[in-house]
Amino acid sequence: QVQLVESGGGLVQAGGSLRLSCAASRRLFRISEVNWYRQAPGKQRELVAHSTGGGSVNYPDSVKGRFTFSRDNDGNTVYLQMDSLKPEDTAVYYCNARGAWAVEAPFDFWGQGTQVTVSS
Repeated sequence: QVQLVESGGGLVQAGGSLRLSCAASRRLFRISEVNWYRQAPGKQRELVAHSTGGGSVNYPDSVKGRFTFSRDNDGNTVYLQMDSLKPEDTAVYYCNARGAWAVEAPFDFWGQGTQVTVSS
């Protein structure tokens, strides 16, 4: 079983920055789609960054231009740089890796989440 561990969350003032990390216990980020989601209290989980195995990254309009996804070359760690944070960015942020070890051997792993709180 692969573990994903997020870190880097915390409390920051509006306009500030945070960098979230997601470390995997096995090298899988090179062969997987990697996503960052967030979930605020009482709201549905929202996708904030989607990286395909080919390396392209998509962002929703709500974070485009402020959030940046990146990967380490080792394939073990991914990041979410969050700049110009707003109070509405407050949520628990989750890392997700989805792919397949082989045909008929898919995987879909989630981290435990890290809290981000942005004060006004």
